[in-house]
Amino acid sequence: MTIDALASQAAVLILGVIRHSGYTGILVLMALESACIPIPSEIILTFSGYLVWTHALNLTGVVVAGSLGSLIGSLAAYVIGLSGARHFLVSYGRYVLISAHDLALADRWFARHGDATVFVGRLLPVLRTFISLPAGVARMRFVPFVGYSLAGSAIWCFALADAGLRLGHHWRALGPYMHWLDRGILVGGITLIALHILRVRRSGMENGK
Repeated sequence: MTIDALASQAAVLILGVIRHSGYTGILVLMALESACIPIPSEIILTFSGYLVWTHALNLTGVVVAGSLGSLIGSLAAYVIGLSGARHFLVSYGRYVLISAHDLALADRWFARHGDATVFVGRLLPVLRTFISLPAGVARMRFVPFVGYSLAGSAIWCFALADAGLRLGHHWRALGPYMHWLDRGILVGGITLIALHILRVRRSGMENGK
């Protein structure tokens, strides 16, 4: 299967889960994204914001579901770091699209900036997916970890969901052509996933040299 075909199937799956499962789907997908599984939250939340515009979802519900999902996934990665199982992800993460380069990036950020990195990291693409792991390895205190993770996640979820909502308002004048917005989001999702797959494969090849 080609990278484009794999990315296309993944993007269709993500949008389908949100459309048919609503808040539960958002919570589950965001939990996976924050547990070091690189599902693009940019697509999850922007599309969810678009569904708010269509009145299929509520903005508050999207932000709450996304934030709770992010916290659950962050806690899972934090526990993995505490347990010493990080080496397993380093060795076998490429099979679930976890790049050793991304893990190293999160390590460097946490080592340089300390606990506050958990908050800042939740606001940055790629880094937000992996930052909880080095926090666990460093045995960051639990309460600050939860507080920073939840605060950063809530801001991220609101910003992207609001962007999707505003995008819907912008397209209001096009009425009958709204299906193109679905296609645009899908194409964006395919592009993000394809780029990540390529990055992980290149990282794996470089590490294998």
